[in-house]
Amino acid sequence: MPSCVKKTLFALASLVSFVSFILIVVAMGTPKWMTGKILCKTGADLVNATDPELVKFIGDIYYGLFWGGKIRQCGLGGRRSKFTIFPDMVKKLNTGLHVIIIIFLCVAVFFTLVSIGFCILNGVKVPYRAIIGPAGLCLWNFLAGAFVVLAVSSFMAAVKLHHLTERIANFRENIFQFIILEEQFEDCFWLCVASATAHAVNLLLIAISGIHFPVVKTKTEEVNVTAEDIMY
Repeated sequence: MPSCVKKTLFALASLVSFVSFILIVVAMGTPKWMTGKILCKTGADLVNATDPELVKFIGDIYYGLFWGGKIRQCGLGGRRSKFTIFPDMVKKLNTGLHVIIIIFLCVAVFFTLVSIGFCILNGVKVPYRAIIGPAGLCLWNFLAGAFVVLAVSSFMAAVKLHHLTERIANFRENIFQFIILEEQFEDCFWLCVASATAHAVNLLLIAISGIHFPVVKTKTEEVNVTAEDIMY
């Protein structure tokens, strides 16, 4: 049976893995990966808008892995619209890269669940096979964290290299052209970063569990047996 210290560490590791699982699931299902300010360039050019007047042509956009929305400002007031990534924008975006991001996160969820199960197993008993022991836990947590990092890196590449925000902003815009004034990564993106950090913390906890802690032994009192005690 594992010692009390190891049981505590594995219980904490399973809790951290569960938190990581929740973070990934919430991030995937929420359309707040990226927000930005979009300028209706066509409308601003038509009226030769100057700096004070440009406010009337600046709208907002937000999106996640599956859907999002925007407020377009073209001089006649804001108009809200919502959109879905699949199947609406399949031809507009770099679909292969977007699907890879989702696959990476799904694989990370799988390895996170495996990590939770093995953490519980190691907290209950000492496995006889290394692959389901601390060595296996290190592997599963490393893979889960690595796939989250790959997903985050791929999303950053889609935004910065493939101009994802600009492509989404100009989706189904036949007359007006929008340019991106500013964009920033939002909560769901940072939830994935926190998930990868959680797996790094798990690796540290598993490494600590491999340390052999000294066992504190209580001294037993020496019993002096005399001849009188033997008689009685």
